[in-house]
Amino acid sequence: MPYTREHKSKSKKRILESATMLFCRYGFTKVSISQVMKRARMTHGAFYVHFKSKESLYRASFMQALQVSRTRRLTKAPLSIQHLTQLTDNLLNLRTFANQSEPSIENILFNEVNNESPQIKQLYERSYNNILRLMETRLLALSKLNKLYIKADSSAIAEKSRTILATLVGAVLIAKSISNEEEIGRLLTAAQNQILRSLGVSELTSQLPMQTD
Repeated sequence: MPYTREHKSKSKKRILESATMLFCRYGFTKVSISQVMKRARMTHGAFYVHFKSKESLYRASFMQALQVSRTRRLTKAPLSIQHLTQLTDNLLNLRTFANQSEPSIENILFNEVNNESPQIKQLYERSYNNILRLMETRLLALSKLNKLYIKADSSAIAEKSRTILATLVGAVLIAKSISNEEEIGRLLTAAQNQILRSLGVSELTSQLPMQTD
């Protein structure tokens, strides 16, 4: 007896949800199709009914994360310094990523650095560009409202945004490679303080708080 369209849709959703959680936590390379299907409680063979490859599944997961990210950010309150620093917290806070059940486009920046797959590189660049535009939009709006001590100049804002992303990614990559919890906290706090100083915002005085964007 052939499966109904509703059954197929539910099965595909289960696979995607399983993959999304695993990709979010471990990245493309460290996740296998077998792991995805085991978590979804489905047979390995059922995978190819819905997806052509692990790359196509990853792309579907990314597109879902992008949509969720856009929806969440559209429903946020008006821009403020607090929202900008919360974004920075969310990008930096490794514990947030460890506990996520849904991915964000920021995960790709930290999980897929140096991935040699052309498809993943394409998604990585798209993720970077999305976050860069978001950062530029927020900084420009805040500077126009005189809430940041930086000129409302598009080229200067773009350069500042690139510097922030470079600091974020570098700090998180180092933090993910060491085990000392205290040093991780100091490293991430130092990175955020550097970013906040460059924006004319008060520094943090303690370890990063837990954030759940």
